[in-house]
Amino acid sequence: MSSTAPPIYDHGDIAWVLASSALVFIMVPGVGYFYSGMARSKNALSLIMLSVLSVAVVSVQCMFAAITPALAIGSAAERGRIIPTIIFIFLWTTLVYDVIACWTWNPNGWASKLGVLDYAGGTPVHISSGSAALAYALILGKRNGHGTDEFKPHNVANVVLGTSLLWFGWFGFNGGSALAANGRAAMACIVTNLSASVGGLTWCLMDYRLEKKLSALGFCSGAVAGLVAITPGSGYVDFPSAVAFGFLGGFACNMAVKLKHLFDYDDALDVFAVHAVGGFVGNLLTGVFASQSVIQMIDPNAPGGGGWINRNWMQVVYQLSDSVAGMLYSFSVTYLILWIMDKIPGLSLRVDPESEAQGLDETELGELAYYHIDKFISCTKLSSEKVYDDVMDHKSIN
Repeated sequence: MSSTAPPIYDHGDIAWVLASSALVFIMVPGVGYFYSGMARSKNALSLIMLSVLSVAVVSVQCMFAAITPALAIGSAAERGRIIPTIIFIFLWTTLVYDVIACWTWNPNGWASKLGVLDYAGGTPVHISSGSAALAYALILGKRNGHGTDEFKPHNVANVVLGTSLLWFGWFGFNGGSALAANGRAAMACIVTNLSASVGGLTWCLMDYRLEKKLSALGFCSGAVAGLVAITPGSGYVDFPSAVAFGFLGGFACNMAVKLKHLFDYDDALDVFAVHAVGGFVGNLLTGVFASQSVIQMIDPNAPGGGGWINRNWMQVVYQLSDSVAGMLYSFSVTYLILWIMDKIPGLSLRVDPESEAQGLDETELGELAYYHIDKFISCTKLSSEKVYDDVMDHKSIN
């Protein structure tokens, strides 16, 4: 009789993976607060709620799968019904995310066999969610008042809070993809932080040249763009290269925001510009800066010949093919899912105009993010009316 030796587990590696899972979980409310702060106050709670619901619906596939649809739904902010969105999250994760993740990370996937380098989800997470967001925005149509009303973020402090949670959690997102507590995980964390820092400064300074003011919202958007861009290359590049990821990621995403004005679509929270474009740029830069020395940092026999810096000239072609395939697949399948759902009675995707004007927090959830503010506004309105009446009475007496 033959006996099989039990597997040997490294306790340190297990501890790091568990800690990374917890860090990625923190990103979910981070996305919620990031999106919530950029929306109007009457829709603030619904975006946090949808992010949390994404975990509940997709928890059997754990953290990467749970946060990806939470990123995508930002484009539908302020006008998308919540119950159909929950159903969409389940269908999209199964038919889009799972498929792209399989071809990218499964050893038998076509992208993996081709030699595509994607350490932590440039295509499965960011390009797929950003492309899905574009499809969602096109299916739902523009918000009422788009082009005439000014849609300002209601709470930039929430945006900063969400960015901080995302930035903190991203160390688990990228560093945890090493699946071990080793030097490669440490390098992934270093380049993640550096790219986010450079991305935030780049976006902030690009806006400064126009407004002559340093924008907290601009810095947060650039930091997220830098985090997105470095994701596919975080386990393949060294820290000098991370400066290029942050700068070019922040620059490209900042310019991509203008696409929604050029093509006149309403991506409420610029998900396509930051995630699809940022992921695309990050994939291509990985093909340029992937370093064989980083890839083989732990295992000298690990496969992978690096990118252009190691004279592997075909790597950018591989990265480009994977990026284009992921973008087209996610957009087309998402569009089809949403189009079919919208035709089914009871699953219409958009709220009615009255509910949209009133806000999704009240009409879809029956709760408000800021009860005290509404009460203050009501009291202020009553006080103003009383003062006006007193003044008019005084005039009539005199």
